[in-house]
Amino acid sequence: MFAEPSDREALRFGDRSLTYAELHHAAGTLAERLRDHTRVAVWATSTLETCVAVVAGVLAGVAIVPLNPKLGERELEHILGDSRPDLVLRDEPIVFGEPGTFAEPGPETPALVIYTSGTTGPPKGVVLPRRALTSNIDALSKAWQWTADDVLVHGLPLFHVHGLGIGILGPLRLGGSVRHVKFSPEAIGHELQNGATMMFGVPTMYHRIAEAVENDHALAEQFGKARLLVSGSAALPASDHARIAGATGQGIVERYGMSETLMNVSVRFDGDRRPGAVGLPVDGVDVRVVDEQGHEVEQGAIGEIEVRGPNLFLEYLNRPDATGAAFRDGWFRTGDMAVRDPDGYVRIVGRRATDLIKSGGYKIGAGEIENVLLEHPSVAEVAVTGEPDDDLGERIVAWVVPAGEAPEPSALSDHVAKLLSPHKRPRVVRFLKALPRNEMGKVLKKELS
Repeated sequence: MFAEPSDREALRFGDRSLTYAELHHAAGTLAERLRDHTRVAVWATSTLETCVAVVAGVLAGVAIVPLNPKLGERELEHILGDSRPDLVLRDEPIVFGEPGTFAEPGPETPALVIYTSGTTGPPKGVVLPRRALTSNIDALSKAWQWTADDVLVHGLPLFHVHGLGIGILGPLRLGGSVRHVKFSPEAIGHELQNGATMMFGVPTMYHRIAEAVENDHALAEQFGKARLLVSGSAALPASDHARIAGATGQGIVERYGMSETLMNVSVRFDGDRRPGAVGLPVDGVDVRVVDEQGHEVEQGAIGEIEVRGPNLFLEYLNRPDATGAAFRDGWFRTGDMAVRDPDGYVRIVGRRATDLIKSGGYKIGAGEIENVLLEHPSVAEVAVTGEPDDDLGERIVAWVVPAGEAPEPSALSDHVAKLLSPHKRPRVVRFLKALPRNEMGKVLKKELS
């Protein structure tokens, strides 16, 4: 699964780092403690300790459940109750002992349990086996010409597949290095000036980079040194594509993936980096665009993306009903709508469900926020939508019918941030006398603007 021990730097967080040899000893030592466990939860802080814990779990054949350090009380209670970890680790001290010997676990052995954003109810635990990670990292290595010579820099959180599954485990499998920073355009630019060759980011990050490089020629030159800039987790606006390319000479590579599938599609390193397109299926992954009956649509027509391949998850933990509903004849139904260009490039056009909000690189379910807001004594009715935002991609808007006197908007935002995660709080609260509904009582969100 991982590169052999050596004196090469494997991980760097700020002024702290570990070589592959040090990582081998530290993770191997912790793996001894985890031996014979089934699942271990790890508070996924942006630290070396988190990475050592995850690598230890993979070595021991134990499924790691990454926990967002900003989880609200209810989310944490649900995830721990659902996953029932044998142990919870938080910034476990790194010990350089004598690593044990572990047999290579089988390809179907669960490696990660990543919890979804709760779009259609409580978050579901996506069980990712080792073969999903290894096959997908190897496919991306080919697509991006990603090798052990590369040094990746990113400031992504480590509790989902983008930052952890690909952004940490990817370099460690390929024998390269990863430098994790607190994101700012200047921090990324500094690393690209000093040996980093690749960056992973989300559109909100690239929007801030676009503004920065247009106003700072030296920073633009630093980004121009990158071998590859990769964007994912949401669509990158064409305007930011153009601004970054104009200032730095760098075309952004987009890709498309999910917790359940890792990366399905990507623009190749030597491919056409056209705005709005996420490229072609990566090696080993089959992708089709189908209508509601599961028949492939004509080229240029909108349909739902379905995928199959070794990159797929095993199941939703404790949810055989949801697992079964997610598949059709062996194809995973993503819920994302797309069209295919004449050359096969995929363009994502939206979500099958209307209640998914993509804000700051996160996929956020409107229903989860609505349910929490309805618990506030000052809220009689509520609908949550997303609105375009130049920085976040979309901002969360709560449309509230107050129960009596309208509360302060900040009180409602704080209420959500306490019970859920801060990034799920409404950025805007608007008060109405009534919500628009159809004859069946369903809120007509398209009329909220």
